[in-house]
Amino acid sequence: QAQLVESGGGLVQAGGSLRLSCAASARTFSIYVMGWFRLAPGKEREFVATISRSGARTYYATSVKGRFTISRDNAKNTVYLQMNSLKPEDTAVYYCAAGPDAAFSSVSGRLYDYWGQGTQVTVSS
Repeated sequence: QAQLVESGGGLVQAGGSLRLSCAASARTFSIYVMGWFRLAPGKEREFVATISRSGARTYYATSVKGRFTISRDNAKNTVYLQMNSLKPEDTAVYYCAAGPDAAFSSVSGRLYDYWGQGTQVTVSS
């Protein structure tokens, strides 16, 4: 079982950067695929990025590709989301999630087993 805690959200101007972190309590963090999702007011949950257990494979939503980078440090039980060139439409609550290998292709998020509480990102224009 894994408990996930996100941090690093905040208010930033358009064009700025933020780095989100997600710390996991699980001793076996490296067995999980990790993903980032976001939820904006009035919208459905949206896939952002995912990373394989080793970190060798990553996958991004088209809307963030080239601007966001997902990475992980298995020694620190932490996954990161570096967000550059932020836009107002990136404003949302960002959640990290952990799941089995099959979750890597789960853009809906349904195959992820564990979720954090979320961290708010607000991008002003």
